[in-house]
Amino acid sequence: MALSITRVELWATGVEDAAGGVAKKLQKLTDAGANFEFVFARRSPEAPGKGVLFLTPLKGSKQKLAARNADFQKLGRIGAVRVEGTDSRGMSAKITKAVAEKNLSLRGYSAATIGKRFVMYLAFDSQADATQAIRTLKRKM
Repeated sequence: MALSITRVELWATGVEDAAGGVAKKLQKLTDAGANFEFVFARRSPEAPGKGVLFLTPLKGSKQKLAARNADFQKLGRIGAVRVEGTDSRGMSAKITKAVAEKNLSLRGYSAATIGKRFVMYLAFDSQADATQAIRTLKRKM
């Protein structure tokens, strides 16, 4: 099975947990030409009224400057990996098992299938863990 396995830069910012909080942040980057492949937002139970927004990719200096001006930070300490391929039964289990067998703990995980294709994002505690996951997946999958 041919998979596309790549490292991605993950960006994040705080958002108001109110109508339009996410939209305001995304619009600032869209105005700079950003076209997102992955967006994830959640409330922060430890900070009522606040949330966090994650996204990728940002390309070029204009988009990255707009992100910084909107209080986004590149999460350089977190290693993020994008995996894409033809979907089949058990694919998520196979990929997460391969990572677990190398004693790599997932900091975050998101996956979706559209038609016959899937895409998933795996987040690790470090760039080194992401590198090891990429090597493992390219070898085992």
